Amino acid sequence: MKYFPESALMQLEFDKVQALLQEHCKTELGKQMAADLRLHTHIDYVRTALQQAHEYKQLVLLQEHFPNDFILNLKTELRLLSIQGAVLTGEQAMALRKLTESMHSIVRFFDHDRRITYSGLYEVIKETHYEKKITAIIDEVLDETGQVRDNASKELQSIRVSLFRKRTELRRVFDRILQKLQKLNYLADQEEAFLNGRRVVAIYAENKRMVKGIIHGESDTRKTAFLEPDETIELNNDIQSLEREEGREVYRILRAMTASLSSYSGLLNSYHEILGVYDFIRGKAKLALDMDGNYPTLVPHAQLHLVQAYHPLLLLYNRKNSKPTIPVNISLDKDAHILVISGPNAGGKTVTLKTVGLIQLMLQSGLLVPVHPSSQLGIFKQLMIHIGDTQSLEFELSTYSSHLKNMKYFMENANGRTLFFIDELGSGSDPNLGGAFAEVIMEELAKKHAFGIVTTHYLNLKVMANKVRGIINGAMGFDEQTLMPMYKLMIGKPGSSYTFSIAERIGLQPSLIARAKKLVDEGHFQLDKLLNKAEQDLQKVESKEKELQKLLKENERLKKEYEVLADKERKHQQITFMKLQNQIKENDLQYLKDMERKLKQIVAEWKRADDKEKVMKQAEILLFRRREKQQNEQINRKIQDKFEEVGRQCQVGDQVKIVSNRQVGRLIEIRDKRAIVQLGNIPINVKLSDLVVVQEKPKETVD
Repeated sequence: MKYFPESALMQLEFDKVQALLQEHCKTELGKQMAADLRLHTHIDYVRTALQQAHEYKQLVLLQEHFPNDFILNLKTELRLLSIQGAVLTGEQAMALRKLTESMHSIVRFFDHDRRITYSGLYEVIKETHYEKKITAIIDEVLDETGQVRDNASKELQSIRVSLFRKRTELRRVFDRILQKLQKLNYLADQEEAFLNGRRVVAIYAENKRMVKGIIHGESDTRKTAFLEPDETIELNNDIQSLEREEGREVYRILRAMTASLSSYSGLLNSYHEILGVYDFIRGKAKLALDMDGNYPTLVPHAQLHLVQAYHPLLLLYNRKNSKPTIPVNISLDKDAHILVISGPNAGGKTVTLKTVGLIQLMLQSGLLVPVHPSSQLGIFKQLMIHIGDTQSLEFELSTYSSHLKNMKYFMENANGRTLFFIDELGSGSDPNLGGAFAEVIMEELAKKHAFGIVTTHYLNLKVMANKVRGIINGAMGFDEQTLMPMYKLMIGKPGSSYTFSIAERIGLQPSLIARAKKLVDEGHFQLDKLLNKAEQDLQKVESKEKELQKLLKENERLKKEYEVLADKERKHQQITFMKLQNQIKENDLQYLKDMERKLKQIVAEWKRADDKEKVMKQAEILLFRRREKQQNEQINRKIQDKFEEVGRQCQVGDQVKIVSNRQVGRLIEIRDKRAIVQLGNIPINVKLSDLVVVQEKPKETVD
């Protein structure tokens, strides 16, 4: 990706993002890749890089271990493998073994399912393989501690056996000498030591002439002499000779092992590089977790659709200081590809501009960006930026001259795959003349179909944004009551600079403000005032819209709660109904069992009894009693549905129910403990105690 000027990346603070990425990398190669982070214009490369970082981020979130813990820098060891006749030490060979085993763990990690789930991460090792011969070569020579094995060669085994015997013999002889000298009180407190690779005794200096042997040295105080007794000189000579033979044989074995490993030099280098790449990807995932980075949708054409986009560094800073960060939403496409942002100073115009620029740089370098996943971003071929004072002392250019020089480069080189950012377009010159040039620059960039964001205070640029095709207005929100910026971008309308409002709020003398207003062109002043009022009205509308959305959400929540309760009630009714059905079935089953048992008794009695007719009557009573009971229950239910008991003593004229037969009539006469009840056209005589007063239930009305 081409960018202008050379300091563009630094102006957008891309170098700070690189530094944060380096901190998350553990290997030298990973840190170097972070330092050399490039901006790519091929969508396939960017997509792969984003996918890999996204997949590693998912691994971290799922707490699934990825086996790339190897962090050693093995450049020296790998370089030795490419030099003929070079020799690796045991420690160096064991480091290469650890590298190979780490690669083996990664290869095993990607089983069939993970190759599909984490296809981006698998792409890194797709063209390589694990070679078990590398570990076999090392294990044949070295043990777990990196020492050459005794059986690495027959010669080494023979030498070490001889060494063991000689050292054992030396130990026995030496112990004898120590016991002898101990009895003579010749030994110093230290008793023995090793000097020049030879075992010596420590005796008091005044006794050194009393013992035969070779003096190898004295202590700093000269009170102790280190002497090699005559009896051990030959043994020490033999041991040193065997140790030299052992060293030569170990060197020969390590050289042969290094030569065998050198045939796998290319493969080991690829292992080392792969682990560095995975470390770099891990660093990108860790950085994304820090700054809420996500994987947006990539589109092949130039486009910006940012949803809830945050400035990465500002987000980290505010989070550290427990401050909120306001996200920005911006959409630029072929129909609206240049955004003019206006509003008061310190309102967030430049931060918004830098947010979009830094996010685009991060995206095209393969880093996850702090936006909502529904965001859509395209790939741009070049990026141009003009932020702040660009006065050049070297070329004796004024601020405005330098500004025009940059704008000349913009207009000459911009195209449909260019993303540009201009902060305070036209500043540094006469407002009228600078504004006129700014209009021309904007028109030219619009004709080139370039994408970009421009910040300005010029009213003429705010007006032209609605006239020139492809240019749209935007304003940074400002609370006129508190004189505090809202850091919120509103698309579709220009913003006021709030010059006079700010002056009034800070307590500037009204007379001075009035004089200033008279000096301003009336049309200019009225337009700024209109923008001011329009912005405040829009904020009120947005506030009411938020309240309405809040009420709608609350209504939706209550609706869902009601549906849940209604569903629970339906389920409860169904369960109750099923329980009732089950109870009825259980009662029917019990009745049938009782009926079966009684019928068996009747059959048995019928066989034994002489009076068959009496037994048949019993069977008839048994069979028809339940039917009569069911009929009575149905009649009783109908009466209960139609009438309700009043609960007082009966009086003539009352509507009453006869308890014994559940019929309802009118009480027409009371005779002591008897009563006459009119049932239809028939009066009947019943007990007064068999009557209860009832009244018809009111009919339910339907709304």
